[in-house]
Amino acid sequence: MATALVDGPDALTGGKDSPTPEAVVVRFAGDSGDGMQLTGGQFTLSTALAGNDLSTFPDFPAEIRAPQGTLFGVSAFQINFGSTEIETAGDQPDVLVAMNPAALKTNVTALKTGGLIIADTGEFNKRNLEKAKYEVNPLEDGSLEKWQLLAFDISALTLEAVKPFGLGNKEALRCKNMWTLGLALWMFDRDRQPLIDWLNGKFKKAPLLAEANIAALNAGHAYGETAELSGPLKQYHIAPVESAPGLYRTVTGAESISYGLVAGAQLASLPMFFGGYPITPASSILHNLAKLKEFGVTTFQAEDEIAAIASAIGASYAGHLGVTSSSGPGIALKGEAMGLAVMTELPLVIVNSQRGGPSTGLPTKTEQSDLYQAVYGRNGDAPIPVIAARSPSDAFDCAIEACRIAVQYMTPVILLTDGYIANAAEPWKVPDPASYTPFPVTFLEERNGPNGELLPFARDEKGARPWIKPGTPGLMHRIGGIEKNPGTGNIDYSPASHQSMTDARKAKVDGIARSIPAQEVTLGENTGKLALVGWGSTFGPIHQAVRRARKNGLDVSHIHIRHIWPLPENLGDLLRGYDKIIVPEMNTGQLKTVLRDQYLVDAKPLNKTSGQPFTIAEIEAAIEAALA
Repeated sequence: MATALVDGPDALTGGKDSPTPEAVVVRFAGDSGDGMQLTGGQFTLSTALAGNDLSTFPDFPAEIRAPQGTLFGVSAFQINFGSTEIETAGDQPDVLVAMNPAALKTNVTALKTGGLIIADTGEFNKRNLEKAKYEVNPLEDGSLEKWQLLAFDISALTLEAVKPFGLGNKEALRCKNMWTLGLALWMFDRDRQPLIDWLNGKFKKAPLLAEANIAALNAGHAYGETAELSGPLKQYHIAPVESAPGLYRTVTGAESISYGLVAGAQLASLPMFFGGYPITPASSILHNLAKLKEFGVTTFQAEDEIAAIASAIGASYAGHLGVTSSSGPGIALKGEAMGLAVMTELPLVIVNSQRGGPSTGLPTKTEQSDLYQAVYGRNGDAPIPVIAARSPSDAFDCAIEACRIAVQYMTPVILLTDGYIANAAEPWKVPDPASYTPFPVTFLEERNGPNGELLPFARDEKGARPWIKPGTPGLMHRIGGIEKNPGTGNIDYSPASHQSMTDARKAKVDGIARSIPAQEVTLGENTGKLALVGWGSTFGPIHQAVRRARKNGLDVSHIHIRHIWPLPENLGDLLRGYDKIIVPEMNTGQLKTVLRDQYLVDAKPLNKTSGQPFTIAEIEAAIEAALA
């Protein structure tokens, strides 16, 4: 990912020597009611249709509707797109579209020197300036001189564009985001027709609103053509990225997980039951799965987190693939039932879309602070395999892998994503279903004991017990949360029984390491001076930082771990081949602790808990310091 126009501040502002940029970072920012997420989403759609690679970062407040014009009510959407490989949403924007003073104040410091500010002067009135804690108007006092500034009254221009439709002032101003989107589409040579089609579909029952928004879109586009004659604004065409032939679509992490769970259930030849409870940022999985009923998916919005996971366990007992999801606080509430799933040895997929914590924490911000919770966070010895997705598109394969492990080993599995992955979007090459190996489930249908008795806790070569559908003739059996006899499943409190069952459950999860791929070096060499070891959504910035460092001749490699527990069998030997190890994480050092514990390697932490993803520059600085 090239974050920007590296040839100077004229690159997006019409200097005569301006290059054609390989990649551009644009941030839309405004009040939480200004439709910035909608604007960004539709600009993302147009960018994908133009054939650019892209990565997005939606950033919005936790409040459902924060007070208008306030600093904590700012909603932003950043997109990095280009004709080269894009793996992060970009370090610093090249263009900031600021719809009001609060949006400018909270975002302008992130804009790169020489970047372009597009500001709506119609919102820079005395009241809004006071809400944003500005004593004087920043558009007039010279404080923005290190950036290029294009300030004009978007509000008035929008009102003029939609005047023929007779909308009220408040309703008319809601079209501002479409006016702004029209300008952005002109600026980067995007086709308006897909957006016009989308507006006609969205407002099918209110055609007047469709026409007004289309008029605003067209007016913003026309303004760009007019402003080119006299202002700093110029039009740029970003060439499509070179891509392998195939069917592509833009996908968010929540969509990708949903499709992956459905695919996993299909590969297991099982119907799927999803029990969930609304929580940010996991709710989108429930929303997406509710649209997929034709694939044998049953969705249930429970009254609380405990009921959600308990219903999924019940569905697994009945012969479905049980799935539940939440974020950190909800996963904590599910903890006791997760222990029940371990004891009953039923397949269950638990998705944790991590957010900033603890407690309610930062509901709409991203973090990776639930690794300890996933690996260790239950009473008793209750081992659960843990998988972590690295990007929105990777979540599809990770969801399938979670389903495979759950049904083949008769165990709950935790799939970790985070708010960044769940909400962000990137292009996804839709895979060929035939490329995936099915793992159909076989239910026990006759007694399995040597003397014709039923042994519901007899184990196969993987250590998994048989899956028995309730109601199967002659196979009445007991499962539950009280310790069982190792074979018969009868209640057995004896010391020898508990020791045996505890050891068996642990050995089964440990044995999963034999069925997962050996850990490979993502970028670089198998030995060397420095390795950066990551997991989850840190993939993009780590990968780009290592790529740049290697181009500069530095001896550094990147290792990214998908299977967090159990870890790949060769990982310890691989890590010992490096002089130094750094583990960048959006927590206080959780994977670092696991690696030090398991392999006795001197892994060093690089931690960030600001609710924002790592920048490439932050990781580059750590590489340079480690190798200095």
